Amino acid sequence: MSTLPVDDDHPYRTGAWRPQTTEYTATELPVVGTIPHDLNGVYLRNTENPLHPNFERYHPFDGDGMIHMMSFANGAAEYRNRFVRTIGLEVEREAGGVQWAGLAESPKKSPRTDGWGARTRMKDASSTDVVVHAGVAYSSFYQCGDLYQLDPRTLDDRGRASWNGKFPSCGVSAHTKVDELANEMLFFNYETTAPFMHYGVVDANHDLVHYVPIPLAGARLPHDMAFTENFAILNDCPLFWDADLVAKGVYATKWHPEMPTRFAVIPRRGQSSDIRWFEADPTYVLHWINAFETHDHEGHWVVLDGFFQHSPSPYIPPDADINTRLFRFLDLYAMDSRPYRWRFNLTTGETREGPLSDEVTEFGMINGRHGGRPYRYYYSVVPTPGRFEFDGITRNDLHTGKKESYLFGPGVFGSETVMAPRDGATSEDDGYLVTFTIDVNNDVSECLVFDAQGVAEGPLCRIRLPERISSGTHACWSPT
Repeated sequence: MSTLPVDDDHPYRTGAWRPQTTEYTATELPVVGTIPHDLNGVYLRNTENPLHPNFERYHPFDGDGMIHMMSFANGAAEYRNRFVRTIGLEVEREAGGVQWAGLAESPKKSPRTDGWGARTRMKDASSTDVVVHAGVAYSSFYQCGDLYQLDPRTLDDRGRASWNGKFPSCGVSAHTKVDELANEMLFFNYETTAPFMHYGVVDANHDLVHYVPIPLAGARLPHDMAFTENFAILNDCPLFWDADLVAKGVYATKWHPEMPTRFAVIPRRGQSSDIRWFEADPTYVLHWINAFETHDHEGHWVVLDGFFQHSPSPYIPPDADINTRLFRFLDLYAMDSRPYRWRFNLTTGETREGPLSDEVTEFGMINGRHGGRPYRYYYSVVPTPGRFEFDGITRNDLHTGKKESYLFGPGVFGSETVMAPRDGATSEDDGYLVTFTIDVNNDVSECLVFDAQGVAEGPLCRIRLPERISSGTHACWSPT
């Protein structure tokens, strides 16, 4: 049903971002090496696959969501991919073309007056993130929308989440957080009217059991959140829509370096009145790595790790072309994104902060069993300079500072890489790393499996997919 031009030359609809339109169920897959028998579970990956060109300017985050699944069981693997059956996808399939303006277009371009997203009149493409909570895969959209439910092993459509009629009217943002030990899912959303943000908790029965406002001074653009065993951490970064332009229906971001970054630390079942606010150096954080609590003679600390952008609003040369202007927020080198640690003292109110590494990187993943708890290892991407693509993966040891990387090779790009604990794992890094690759040179995609303790040694096995997949954003691992 695609209406994209045959000779398409858009930089994010070609190359590693060439979209797919075919859905597969593949059980007989070529394998080089041996699939570990103690690797059991599912790797889920969200990608953008547009079916129609935009009105004027396409942004890769406008593409329709497609979930890719590689399941592992007793040394065998199965691959499936399915479009997320969003309302917007079905409406545009019926219409035969685009019906909502994209991220880089004015909402006024939309022929429809309905829609989703904090800025409204936008299609919920459900193409940003995917997690598994209590046996259900949730696909989500970064500007807030519905949560689409799928069976994590078959990718069968289970419809939109309703939470027994309590699903928030302003939707849910991508980067819902699953606490594997507590069997809870934490989330936030944001909008352009007061209180501007909410925080909530969903229990193991998929019921909304907690939902409170996080009052802000104005409309913001949070992208992620974090949690510890006892707290949720929300952020108020000084890069957000210009309020005067929003009033005119224009959604352009503005960097406010004179403002601090603010953090709301709230008990996981706390009220708005329980929030403790902390201030830190101005930045924008796209993704957090993890958070946890510690105690020492100075008090009770919440420790938060993420990627500090030293240049959240990259410089644009006066003679820059339209693509340079549109896609500057996709270049992790231009934004100078580096691992960083914030420490908030709940006893004294003090904030301490500083770098964890001088390496430009992002998309940090951990062993999910250590989410919200003390941890030692995280696995991040090696970004492609000037492009929103990943050249490799890095294993980072927070105790020793040691790093080891694996590069996929020229013209080969990876996905967000998950850590999958092996059956009977005895340590935090006892398991495997799983990722999809996109080999533009040979027009193939593979699923690679690494020993998490020996990334630099290369993959233990390579599993060939039926077709080269598109690049995208996020992934998750579930033993389900």
